[in-house]
Amino acid sequence: MKIKALLLLAALAAPALTAHAQTADTYPSKPVRFVVGFPPGGANDILGRLVGAKLQERLGQSFVIENKPGANAIIGTDFVAKSAPDGYTLLIGASGAMTFNPGLYSKLPYDPVKDFAPVTMIGSFPLVLAVNPSIGVSSVKELVALAKGKPGAMNYGAGSTPFQLAAELFKMQTGTDFKHVPYKGSAATVNALLGGEIALTFVDSPPVVAQIKAGRLRGLAVTSPKRAAFMPEMPTVIEAGVPDFEVVLWTSLFAPAGTPAAIVAKLQGEIAKIVQIPEIRERMTAIGIDPIGGTSEELAAQLRADLARWTKVARAAGVKAD
Repeated sequence: MKIKALLLLAALAAPALTAHAQTADTYPSKPVRFVVGFPPGGANDILGRLVGAKLQERLGQSFVIENKPGANAIIGTDFVAKSAPDGYTLLIGASGAMTFNPGLYSKLPYDPVKDFAPVTMIGSFPLVLAVNPSIGVSSVKELVALAKGKPGAMNYGAGSTPFQLAAELFKMQTGTDFKHVPYKGSAATVNALLGGEIALTFVDSPPVVAQIKAGRLRGLAVTSPKRAAFMPEMPTVIEAGVPDFEVVLWTSLFAPAGTPAAIVAKLQGEIAKIVQIPEIRERMTAIGIDPIGGTSEELAAQLRADLARWTKVARAAGVKAD
């Protein structure tokens, strides 16, 4: 009986040993899903496709983008949180879903710290403070003066929670009062700004830079601590007179908590190399994204710091999304 029991245990252990060997040495052995919590065409989707295509070349398996938009990326983020921790379902995680949503929603179906294994920050990017030229301002100082002369009379648009909190932080630090108008995504917000429905917005660069260069919108500043390469003539908000105003968003890769460390390390190492490829760097910087490719530990630290910061801002501003 003891021999039979030992043989049975050995048979049961064999698949686990095989899986472990695959995890350490042969991952991936089948297609990998990159889940994006937004529709196709946005910065997170673009980065996922860029990185996924190079990973496919380097590792010999397909990395397939699966868009699961909705509820400020909560749907896609929660899907990955509840997926098997085997390295075959990964999240192209936006800072909004991971560090802004927890301060805006009274209850989330996922925990950004406990439910995920940070892999690497792929890239980071500032927002652009843009206005409709019809309001007659050409600087942050002029915008603040105009707003203080008309408290509550001007609207700002926001296509996602990070953009809303950026505007609320700006209000707190400048003593101004703008009314929030929500939109479904950056493209809709920029169209509203073009049409004069709103006076200003904080928005990611891809949908707005061409409109600024064409003179249809006016860019007042970027929210990074230093000027952005995609429009170096534009000052930072800090340079424009608002001390300590900094908003830098990011796109990172996350795996479900419990994913083997060997898989996390392999993905991190590959992506760190990919974002240094000249072709990839050029394509990222062209749309206003700084390539990063940092360590898992660096991403974990940034996640916790941003989570604490933006939860504090949301509470101070009294902003809730539910």
